[in-house]
Amino acid sequence: MDYEQITVEDHDDVRVMTLNRPEKLNAWTPRMHAEMTHAVRAGNDDPAIGAFVVTGAGRGFCAGADISEVFAARISAADDRGSDVGTAAAADDAAADDWVELVRASKPMVAAINGASIGIGLTMVLSMDFLVAHSEAKLSCRFVKMGVTPELASSHILIQRCGWGAASDLALSGRIVTGVEAAEMGLVDEVTDGDVLEAAMARARSYAENPPTMLRLTKQLLTHNGSDTDLASVQRRELDALNVARASDDHREAVAAFLEKRPPKFR
Repeated sequence: MDYEQITVEDHDDVRVMTLNRPEKLNAWTPRMHAEMTHAVRAGNDDPAIGAFVVTGAGRGFCAGADISEVFAARISAADDRGSDVGTAAAADDAAADDWVELVRASKPMVAAINGASIGIGLTMVLSMDFLVAHSEAKLSCRFVKMGVTPELASSHILIQRCGWGAASDLALSGRIVTGVEAAEMGLVDEVTDGDVLEAAMARARSYAENPPTMLRLTKQLLTHNGSDTDLASVQRRELDALNVARASDDHREAVAAFLEKRPPKFR
């Protein structure tokens, strides 16, 4: 695929994907979604890539969905077909790839939120493994102000990240918070006054240095066990994953490297 709305650069074992519509604060489009999906899948298939970083070009991260290409186009399509907007939106969404499922099944992903992160510009990263934001970044779950409702599992993940009260406040008010405020409420995991991409890269490298098999298995466990209250089911999943891990080349290499007092070679 030729990338028109993102750029992809590999820095050793970390793939950096940059949303690249700076003139529109990297507003989201279906084309951008397709390009991001392709880049992630390609990186997952590349044994040289250990982790991903997602950031935005220019002064914004992603200012939400492109109003003219997404909302206005859906309304126009619904009117032309004589159907309601919800039906048109549902049809479009049903045809789209499941971004959250892809992120959770992927190699580790870190967001470098360098500026405005609004609506889908925020929810697209909530399911990633670690979020780094600049202290002056602006973040908002602004759906209610656009007459729509949360998506990309954000009505679930917001509560997991922030707790019931903060998640309700963000979703029901649509208010904007700074990177500092976002860190205080648990919406993001790290805040910096410096180079947000550098901080995210450092975090991604700390994941990429670990065994690939264990990274994917561990993410699966966190995904499925994070909100499961049945501890018997939680432990069954852990045992199944542990059995796979123990039989893997990654496990043998980790043990051999420890005994031989040398750095492991996982890729």
